[in-house]
Amino acid sequence: MINPNFDVAACPSPAFVVDDALLTRNLEILAKVQEQSGARILLALKGFALWDCFPLVSQYLVGTTASGQDEARLGAEHFGGEVHCFSPAFTETEMTEVLKYADHISFNSPGQWQRFRGQVAAAPRAVSMGLRVNPEHSEGTTPIYDPCRPGSRLGTRLADLQGVDVQGLEGLHFHTLCEQNSDALERTLAAFEQRFGAYLARMQWVNFGGGHHITREDYDRERLVRLVRAFKQRYPHLTVYLEPGEAIALNTGYLIATVLDITENQGMNAILDTSATAHMPDVLEMPYRPVILGAGEPGEKAHTYRLGGQTCLAGDEIGAYSFDQPLEIGQRLVFTDMAHYTMVKTTTFNGIRLPSICRVDAHTRAVRVVKSFGYEDYRQRLS
Repeated sequence: MINPNFDVAACPSPAFVVDDALLTRNLEILAKVQEQSGARILLALKGFALWDCFPLVSQYLVGTTASGQDEARLGAEHFGGEVHCFSPAFTETEMTEVLKYADHISFNSPGQWQRFRGQVAAAPRAVSMGLRVNPEHSEGTTPIYDPCRPGSRLGTRLADLQGVDVQGLEGLHFHTLCEQNSDALERTLAAFEQRFGAYLARMQWVNFGGGHHITREDYDRERLVRLVRAFKQRYPHLTVYLEPGEAIALNTGYLIATVLDITENQGMNAILDTSATAHMPDVLEMPYRPVILGAGEPGEKAHTYRLGGQTCLAGDEIGAYSFDQPLEIGQRLVFTDMAHYTMVKTTTFNGIRLPSICRVDAHTRAVRVVKSFGYEDYRQRLS
C-alpha cells in the first residue's frame, strides 16, 4: 500500500478517502488487460459504487454489473455503457424496473428464466438473457464467500439443466472466485467447459464473473490474458466479460479515524470514532485484520492496544495493534485498502454516523469532501 501523500488532517474524521492517482493506476492496468485479452471489463457495483468517480472509471471500462434494480439504475444513470444484472431471484415489480436499465440479465435458475422470459422478450428495449451456472468447483477457503460450496443457492448445476429447453438464452455466467489469482480461474474455467461446453455453440456471450484480483501486485495478468485469448480462439463467436469489483478500487483508499478514549482492562483499549460492525463489517464477517499505517502486530512495537468502535456491540473490535509511541486522544489513525466493499456495506447501527467520503486530486493532491452524513441519513432509513 502506498503511503498517503496528502494532508490527512484536512479530512473529516471518520472519513473514507479515495486517491484518484491510485484509482487511475488500477484502471490503466484493467484497460491494458481488456485490450490485450479481448475481454470486456465491467465494474461490479457491489464492490465499489462511489458514483462521484464514475466519470473517471467510465473512461476505461465498458459498463457496470448490478445485483438488482437500484444498482442497475445507478449504473445506467451515472456510468453509462453496458448494464448487466444478476439476482438470486427477481420479483415481478423489480423485473419491471430492471428492464428499464439492463442490457444483459442473468437468471439464477431455469425457473426464474422461464418465469420472466416472456416479460423480457416483450420489453420495449432489447435485453439479452443469460443463466448463471454453478461449475461445482470450489477455489475459496471461506465458506461464506464460496458460491460453489455444497448446498449453495447460487447458480444452476448441470444436472438442473437436464430436459430444459434453453432456446432464447444467449449467455452463461459463472462467478466462483474471491480475491484470487488467475490460476484459480484456469482451473475453474476447465471445470466450466467440462460441464457446460456443449451449450456454448448456441450462446453469444460468457461472463467469467468477479473475484479476479487483477490489480494486485502478484496477480498473473499474463496468464489471464492467455486464458481469455485461448477461450476466444476455441469459441470465436463468444464475447467474454469480466466483472471485478474489488480489483477496481484495490489499494486505492483509506479510512481516517481518531482516538476518542483510552482505557485499561487486562491491556490497553483505544476507542475510535469508527466501528468494525458499522463501517468495516468484513473485519468481523471475513474475518480479517486491516492494516494501519505505522502500526505493527501485537507486541511487535512497544505499546499494544485493542482498537474498538463506538457501538454498544461488545465485539465491535477491529483488532490488536502495536505502536512505537503511546496513543493519544485526538490522534489520527489511517487504515489502508478501504475503498472497496467498505462504503457499500456501511450501516447506521446505533445511530453511528457514516464516515464522510473524500477524494484526493491526482495532480494537486488537494482533498475534496464529496459527501458528509448526518442525522437525516439515519432518519430516512427508518419511519
